[in-house]
Amino acid sequence: MQRTEIDGVPVLWEPGPEPLRATLTFGVGARDETFRTIGVTHLVEHLAMGALPRVHYDVNASVDMTVTEFTVCARPEQVTEFLERVCRVLGALPVDRLGKEAGVLAAEGGHYTDPTVEGLLHERFGGRGPGLAVYVGPGYDRLTAEHVLAHAARFFVSGNAVLQLTGPPPPGLTLPLPPGPLIEHEWHEPRTQSGPTVVGAAVPGVGVSLLGRRDPAWAAAMTILAERLEQSARHDHGLSYQVSGEGLQLGGERALLAVTLDAREGQEAAVAGIVWAEVQRLAASGPTAEELSLTYEEIKELHADPRYVPVELAHAAEALLLGIPHHPRHERLARLAEVTPAVVRETVSEALPTAQLVVPYEVDVHLPGVGEGGCARVREDPPGRVFKPPFLAQLLAREARAIRLILMDDGVALRDPDGDVHVVRWPEVVAVERDGAELTVFGANGCQVPIDPDLIAGTDKVVAAVERAVPAALRYERSALTSSG
Repeated sequence: MQRTEIDGVPVLWEPGPEPLRATLTFGVGARDETFRTIGVTHLVEHLAMGALPRVHYDVNASVDMTVTEFTVCARPEQVTEFLERVCRVLGALPVDRLGKEAGVLAAEGGHYTDPTVEGLLHERFGGRGPGLAVYVGPGYDRLTAEHVLAHAARFFVSGNAVLQLTGPPPPGLTLPLPPGPLIEHEWHEPRTQSGPTVVGAAVPGVGVSLLGRRDPAWAAAMTILAERLEQSARHDHGLSYQVSGEGLQLGGERALLAVTLDAREGQEAAVAGIVWAEVQRLAASGPTAEELSLTYEEIKELHADPRYVPVELAHAAEALLLGIPHHPRHERLARLAEVTPAVVRETVSEALPTAQLVVPYEVDVHLPGVGEGGCARVREDPPGRVFKPPFLAQLLAREARAIRLILMDDGVALRDPDGDVHVVRWPEVVAVERDGAELTVFGANGCQVPIDPDLIAGTDKVVAAVERAVPAALRYERSALTSSG
């Protein structure tokens, strides 16, 4: 892999299949947003691509959890043309088109990553960093020109970009990005847990995540786990069709590793049981020598394929942008050859207490040795002023009798019909959404407290307290593009 620099932007290149493929990658993704600016990275990308003239060659752009990419696959002179245009428009975004692009993005929908992975991230990180992926947030129409321009000025700059090419840089290539430094990312720490957990969430399938490392033993472990799950859930039981794996960098060599499966309707609990059984089996016995050998040969063939060059370049670019070590593929393969079944077994066994599973809401699942996950709720009411549903509501609905809204000196809490108490203290508020007369207070711990005058009497006092305690920059009106009615 060769390295040079153009206009302050590191350039990585390695010969690959024609035509020339170029990817301009920025070190910014969904994990770099706040609750108040959810979607702003995607909006910057759309504004930039929407301002470019239509071309007949292959161009694309995407945003994921960690990076934003602008890609072109064409003749060298076309690559040069596209990259220069992208760089110039990122320094002068057409914010007069905010309203139109907000509508386009709302219609597009979509996710930064697999929706089941988003559920796993929220379970792991709560209401900050990667955990924000599950939320809609204020909506694209509540993002202002100031939000967009500030985000672009911070992240879409020469020092926070890397260009990857499947061939030498074309003559005359320029990258006229606004100047700026490489961003030092905040690595959010996962929430603490005392053992494996499972929780119902707004997810379409079943998933499991483990805290691991970016090393060959984990690469082998997750590959073998995915293959075993496909064999069991799909081929042996006919309960699932697709198994996917994904990783998220956590700084240094640390990583969150996830496997997700779809499930036939009504069979989610059975699929969750298969997932947990296979994770435990891998932790207890490890893989067979044959499984490990097949995994090595599979990865060896993948690395030898010329079509893998853009993937390797992307790994190297991400490492530069995130400040994490990069191990070339020949080094990774050599280290994988030294991995034994015992090493894989020990690797998974040590991580077993960090396992978190998600299933769709309303799925009743009980797994041996697995506790209940979810937000950081408690069972005891904190001290404070108590507000209850109106008397008539309590008479008509039994569940209403258990509900309590509590205004504390340092926050708000809600006792739900199940008896769980969700507490959000003022310093931990990440956003407050207003939808008509109702407020919802979102906490960094993953809890949220709705303040609904139709449900609770006397909420005007609580609303006033919220508005005094929470900075205006964290409060917003619910999106007109997502509001019901």
